[in-house]
Amino acid sequence: MAKQKVILDCDPGHDDALALLMALAADNIDLVAVTTSAGNQKPEKTFHNARKLLALAGREDIPVAMGAAKPLLRDLIIAENVHGKTGLDGAKLPEPTHEPLKQSANDLLAETLRNSDEPITLVATGPLTNMAIFLLSHPELKSKIAQISYMGGACFGGNITPQAEFNIYVDPEAAEVVMQSGVPLAMFGLDVTLKAQLFDEDISYIENLGNPVAKVMADLLKFFALTTTPPFLAGPDHVEGVHMHDPCAMAYIIDPTLFTTRKKHVEIDTKDGLSLGSTVVDYDEVSGKDKNVTVAFGVDLPRFRDLVYKSMALFSKD
Repeated sequence: MAKQKVILDCDPGHDDALALLMALAADNIDLVAVTTSAGNQKPEKTFHNARKLLALAGREDIPVAMGAAKPLLRDLIIAENVHGKTGLDGAKLPEPTHEPLKQSANDLLAETLRNSDEPITLVATGPLTNMAIFLLSHPELKSKIAQISYMGGACFGGNITPQAEFNIYVDPEAAEVVMQSGVPLAMFGLDVTLKAQLFDEDISYIENLGNPVAKVMADLLKFFALTTTPPFLAGPDHVEGVHMHDPCAMAYIIDPTLFTTRKKHVEIDTKDGLSLGSTVVDYDEVSGKDKNVTVAFGVDLPRFRDLVYKSMALFSKD
């Protein structure tokens, strides 16, 4: 099976961790680099967390570079209330053994894309700051990007404001640069990621796989479950799972048939006010504007859960 070259831009983050591990386990993905963004935690912590996750998986051969310290025009907002003081609270991860890369995320992206003999897919699971900086600084390399699959946004409602999802809200100007870039885009917003859930039995299954990577991931999921968004207007018998936001953007690259998508026009509201950071999705196609983003609305949950199981099972028990 031919492998797709992928660069993951992430801000680990519990759900980023699962997205990264799924990429490492996938037999159709060649994870060639990781860049880190500021978002779930401060930039030095997300950088360190990505390196710890690669150490856990025995893949410190993959280069990791730190991205921008803050959004393009705004002060940084982090999600410590969700991901804890380290960004990966709830589990003990090994420390990296390799010296940190001095290269910036922008330079690593440019070097990797420039030297590739085929287009590379970018998967972004944090704020889109690094993606925007790269697109603005290296327009000549746009053709080397197969697509950008990103977790962010929502057609209907937000999770940090009434209209905005966290990743887009953190750096709306960067998100708008990406939307207007002309690069093929796939959006995994709250419309689908709130449906991509893992339940207590799933976490127990992962924990019982018996390999160290799965055990750590189970511990991370247990912590993440403590801060997951409560269901909206659910009945007394409803059981809400842990929302697997970031893994959706990676699962789409592994198996796009897991998702129901529609091509829509998307813009970002960058004006200060109640709708700042909202992804304005032309759902009913009334604007007449070009459909610039493939937007996900549905997920085959049993198959999504099975993909997570299989990914975690592929790590060695040694």
